Amino acid sequence: MSEKTLHSQVQKPLVVLAGPTAVGKTRLSIHLAQALNGEVISADSMQVYRHMDIGSAKITPEEMGQIPHHLIDVLDPEEDFHVVRFQQMAKQALLDIWGRGRVPLLVGGTGFYIQAVVRDISFGEERDSENGYRQELESLAKQKGALWLHEKLAAVDPEAARQIHPNNQKRVLRALEYYHDTGNLISDHNREQQAKASAYNCAYFVLNDDRALLYQRIENRVDRMMADGLLKEVKALQERGCTRDMVSMQGLGYQEILAYLEGEYSLEEAVRRIKRDTRHFAKRQLTWFKREKEVIWVHRKDFDDQEERMLEYMLDQCRERGIGQ
Repeated sequence: MSEKTLHSQVQKPLVVLAGPTAVGKTRLSIHLAQALNGEVISADSMQVYRHMDIGSAKITPEEMGQIPHHLIDVLDPEEDFHVVRFQQMAKQALLDIWGRGRVPLLVGGTGFYIQAVVRDISFGEERDSENGYRQELESLAKQKGALWLHEKLAAVDPEAARQIHPNNQKRVLRALEYYHDTGNLISDHNREQQAKASAYNCAYFVLNDDRALLYQRIENRVDRMMADGLLKEVKALQERGCTRDMVSMQGLGYQEILAYLEGEYSLEEAVRRIKRDTRHFAKRQLTWFKREKEVIWVHRKDFDDQEERMLEYMLDQCRERGIGQ
């Protein structure tokens, strides 16, 4: 009996399909789920929200191919969503899927969310977002800006500051709060957690494409979003009271269109920024996945861009691990 097969008898199965935005994960995930008798758990920080379909490139009911999907359209835009809440919801979905004798597929591009599930990362006690220190930081950040907040983090935890983008105020706040509450660096905590082996019998695939082709896919997707009514979607969210400081409105596309609607710059400039920022985001996603251990890279060019060949390769890798047999 092989070590991989023995491993599969001890731990529950989990398939991950990750990769940068616009690389083509959605369609491949459906074929993979159909072949494995699986169900999909979305690892996306925006698709969890209702009324945010176009800007999040949310899968449509028709595209789902009768495959059950979890963590899509379950929160209103006014609600907060963060890695701890995602992990809790995803773990419940895992239990439900295993209980039906099916294979869970964790699909998306939010690497930190995926890591939180795959390695069952402990975040300690969830912080009270209403505590005085958090409120103080948020108030100062509004006065002095996101860069000031990021520099404050760099002063106490340079490694965390290098890993967290200044615009990701949610994670910067959490890192500062962790240091304030524990006296420890969140970078040390994260390193310890990231070194943990996967909690599951996991096949972790990352789909990738040539950089130029990926960037062209991004350009085309943004143009399609605009043609499909992204402006109208964001206007409707603005009319219901959504503002740029909400977690849901931090997503690419939403923050830029809101800035246009508030007169900050032209619509043409908003579209240009969405394309630019999405390219930068894809680059950061790839950097994240390159740091992950035991990732199985699936480069589209290696399969002549034929999804049937990619699928067969991925199924072979799953079978080697005793998944889907």
